[in-house]
Amino acid sequence: MSEPATPESAPADVIHADLCIVGAGIGGLNALFAATQYLARDQRVVLVDRRPRAGGMWIDTYAYVRLHQPHRLFTAGDISWEDSRDPAHLATRDEVLDHVDHIVDVLAQRVTLDERYGWSLQSAVERNGVRAAFRNASGEHLVVEAPRLIKAYGFDVRPNPPLTLSSTRVRSVSPNSWDPDSSDPASAPDAAPVWIVGSGKTATDTAYRLVTSHPGREVNMVTGRGTFFLSRETMFADGIRRWFGGKRSNEIGALAAHRFDGTNEAEVTEWFRAKFGSEPIPDAAHHFLGLLSETERATISAGLHRVVRDYLVDVHDHNETTELVLRSGNTIEIAAGSLIVNCTGYLAVHDSPYDPYVSPGGSILSINDRSAVLHLTTYAGYFLTHLMFLDKLGDVPLYELDMVGLREKGSPAAAYVLLALAQYNLGLIFDAVPLQVFAQAGFNLDRWYPPPRQLTGLAQFIFRHRRQRDRYRRTLDTVRERFGVRCGPLDREAVQQT
Repeated sequence: MSEPATPESAPADVIHADLCIVGAGIGGLNALFAATQYLARDQRVVLVDRRPRAGGMWIDTYAYVRLHQPHRLFTAGDISWEDSRDPAHLATRDEVLDHVDHIVDVLAQRVTLDERYGWSLQSAVERNGVRAAFRNASGEHLVVEAPRLIKAYGFDVRPNPPLTLSSTRVRSVSPNSWDPDSSDPASAPDAAPVWIVGSGKTATDTAYRLVTSHPGREVNMVTGRGTFFLSRETMFADGIRRWFGGKRSNEIGALAAHRFDGTNEAEVTEWFRAKFGSEPIPDAAHHFLGLLSETERATISAGLHRVVRDYLVDVHDHNETTELVLRSGNTIEIAAGSLIVNCTGYLAVHDSPYDPYVSPGGSILSINDRSAVLHLTTYAGYFLTHLMFLDKLGDVPLYELDMVGLREKGSPAAAYVLLALAQYNLGLIFDAVPLQVFAQAGFNLDRWYPPPRQLTGLAQFIFRHRRQRDRYRRTLDTVRERFGVRCGPLDREAVQQT
């Protein structure tokens, strides 16, 4: 890669630091937490993000979003929440952002933290460390020179725009451009029908909000093949059931990964749905590790007026009628003035070039969906940063996955491939880091359960992770051959060419 250049008329400020992290979402903050375990109080970390503050996707997301897991398990390292709410509370967007501020405040006491918001990375050159060039919206330039750079882009989640539709008789919106509880006349309970396009987390959040806030309003969904979810009551059993009921998150992941062989996602889906599923859309085909309670499921199912198992192509005005045009070729007449809400998904929808999770010289760590190593960015930011500071990031033979390519070619298998990838790579990481690294992972969802159950789960993982390694590797190799996507150890020659 060539040296970053800046115009002579706008010379760049140069900052010398001990670490630069690009991305202040939950992945970047976990990377920062891990880095503070190795850096001293007077060492400088530059934290950069294109957004106006720390928080990642939670800054951009829709107003009525709720955290779908118990809030205390959403954190960086083992930093606790400053609240007295019920542990099962599902935090709002503002509550999550408040905790993000707390995380930053805590970590700023451990290192000299230099926060730079509103800057985008333009280039990064690896040569005796890293020289990273940034630019802001005003055209100003900034250069950071540091021994290490962490690009914590994660899944690069961005808001969906409204769908571009031919009809002039409907209103096309997205959850980010329209709030069901606003003073907008289109939010009134007796306003025109709503057609939600999509069936994932955003779609179910939107349906649940509409059905509960405006029970008299007509709410419909165009769901494609449909999405089913993990039952929150199963993963996070409450009350006394925490001692003997439900299933630990890591146990569910291990069971699914062990059952999946790289070819049998239909069979695994049926098993998973029967054992752990919650589905507002019956016989849904897609599953991407989201959570839904039985109360939410029942409320959505009962409140929907119509479910269309097809894909929206456009909305046409035809003479005096307005019609949904579907991929199957069918059309459905709808009321003029209807709202069409784009909830088609935020994950892996932006094309991006291949960026290996570790650079040729080992000075750059990249957390992204073209070279995914773990199933969640929380885990990736935390564990990969530990490997980096232990000088093991390039030595541990982790598998990387082109998650975007896999979703394009084999979406129904994606969730199970990610679970197999996580089991395989976490086993390798466990053998490479001190046990304390796993003990400080406060985002581990097994922490919902009492310590005896957590310890049982850890003992099972320690006993099994090497024994099952070959099985997971064969599964991932099968995925690579079957779908023709990057799924295997780093190709060193390809990395040298990036």
